[in-house]
Amino acid sequence: MRPLPRVHAFTTAELLGAADFAIRAAAIASGGPAVALHARAREVSGQALTAAALRVGALVRPPEATLFISGRPDIAAALGAQGVQLSGRDLAPADARRVMGPGWIGCSVHSVPAGERALAEGADFLVVGSIFETASHPGYAARGLSLISDTAALGKPVIAIGGMTPERAWQAREAGAYGVAAISALWSAADPAAATMAMLGPWVAGA
Repeated sequence: MRPLPRVHAFTTAELLGAADFAIRAAAIASGGPAVALHARAREVSGQALTAAALRVGALVRPPEATLFISGRPDIAAALGAQGVQLSGRDLAPADARRVMGPGWIGCSVHSVPAGERALAEGADFLVVGSIFETASHPGYAARGLSLISDTAALGKPVIAIGGMTPERAWQAREAGAYGVAAISALWSAADPAAATMAMLGPWVAGA
């Protein structure tokens, strides 16, 4: 199993349907194995998500970036994705493991107790947030950098999400994050490839 990527680019149904999606996805994927693209669109059918994931998979393959599927370990297994990302509405990590087999299993959590439960159920890593206020989750209070430190103390990799920017990625790393996840900071950037490399900066510099 390849190493867990440091930068995770989450998609939405709107992004997957954008005219320039392929161009932007290829630019983000150019960051290579340290970058994961997550095929995520909860409001679409499994058939539509599979079609989107196949498209993402074709784009990440040349630079050897990583494909993750959100919420559907069955689709991840069928397509040979490197991992699956689960929310509280999805299968428990142990059940997802039985469906998917080898690969990374991550869980989105918003508190230390939720992180403890996810890890006890077999999660390999945690996506923790929202660390800062974010337009993708309006009305949700920012949890702050302390949530990174507190969940990282549980002993598994923590991916920080919520209002992440290249500048804030440095703060996340200092707080103990293994990596970061973002939507708009990557997909809406004027230069998605440059934004991706800037997000990777704290871990490249610290390597």
